[in-house]
Amino acid sequence: MVGKPERQVAVFGAGYIGLVTGACLAELGHRVVVKDIDPEKVALLSSGDVPIYEPGLGDMITRNKERLTFTLDLREALDGTEIAYVCVDTPPSASGDADLSRLWSVIKSLEGASHLKAVVVKSTVPVGTGARVRTALDAAGLPHVGYAANPEFTAEGRAVSDFLRPDRIVIGSADEATAQLISELHDGVDGPVVVMDVRSAEMVKLASNALLATKISFINEIATLCEKTGADVEEVARAVGLDHRLGPHFLRPGIGWGGSCFPKDSEALRQLASNTGYHLQLLSAVIEVNNLQKRRAIQKLKDELGPLTGMRVALLGLTFKPGTDDMREAPSTVLAARLLAEGADVRCWDPMARPAATEPWASTSRHATPELAVEGADAAIVVTEWPQLKDVDWALAAASMRRPVLFDGRNLFDPAVMRALGFTYMSVGRP
Repeated sequence: MVGKPERQVAVFGAGYIGLVTGACLAELGHRVVVKDIDPEKVALLSSGDVPIYEPGLGDMITRNKERLTFTLDLREALDGTEIAYVCVDTPPSASGDADLSRLWSVIKSLEGASHLKAVVVKSTVPVGTGARVRTALDAAGLPHVGYAANPEFTAEGRAVSDFLRPDRIVIGSADEATAQLISELHDGVDGPVVVMDVRSAEMVKLASNALLATKISFINEIATLCEKTGADVEEVARAVGLDHRLGPHFLRPGIGWGGSCFPKDSEALRQLASNTGYHLQLLSAVIEVNNLQKRRAIQKLKDELGPLTGMRVALLGLTFKPGTDDMREAPSTVLAARLLAEGADVRCWDPMARPAATEPWASTSRHATPELAVEGADAAIVVTEWPQLKDVDWALAAASMRRPVLFDGRNLFDPAVMRALGFTYMSVGRP
């Protein structure tokens, strides 16, 4: 840290991205104030509790408590601040466009903060938002304040590592001085800095997630074809991934993607194209394949069991991926809703998920272990590849089930082994 200028940074939004950004900037030696509008969240964070689960984040916040504070007060957040980071959420609106109301609320709150050097938007926004923010800052008497887009590329479960050791740091800015300032703010981060115009930086985030989602939907399409032809998608994906032009990443068949980014960003990019009069045919197909993938799992159970009315089905894993407590757009939500609609009794296990007490979860039962969830069940679905599932005594689990039918939605187990243990075993794209 010797020789590095210590900056005063305000982070607006104590959500997932805001917390990771604030904690990591404090770790890099800057003084950071994170402002939010939720009193309960600010109180928790001020007392040392972290309302989300992310490996390493809690320890980092504790380690930097002298440089990292949380507040509800705008004046406290802006006092002496040089750089304001906007990390608020931008959910889809009724029209399908991103709801930027929280972003505009932050921008409006900066009026009069003439001491600022730069405003940085890290929230995922439609291409062209930066130009509107620039106009708003000029109208607010802040033409001297630089503007930059600095999209995030952090994956849940490894967000701290992704911030400190990223594939790239993308900075979009119309002026060199602001780009240099934001680049220097990241001194100590082990990753290349890529500077470009604002609109291109805004597009990078949407395009990156759309391409990753495309790879998942593509391998799921191949998995369906493998099932119909007798090929093994695991072998196919392994060989395809060895091609250096393609790589193995995200060529993992399963029941589809979820989470806070892929669904929202894919739809946002499709909506952006529609607003320009262009139809993204490939991306539309990617989204459709993903939506169908979850319903194919239910159909496989119906093909095996017949009508699901009165059947007990265990969902093993609820979060959209292991290593997080995030339930946003989780495939389990669609699976639970569909099973309930078919008349099934839905039993659930997850080591970290905290689903809201609303439908479909209000009509399901929670169980402390996978073994308890499958006991007396007619079928079980592996929804999330939690490592704890590898430690289950599956022979005993099969014996405890009313009908030992297992749909492995993540291809977590060896088909021959599971069949030998007494399961009617189904997976994705394997004969």
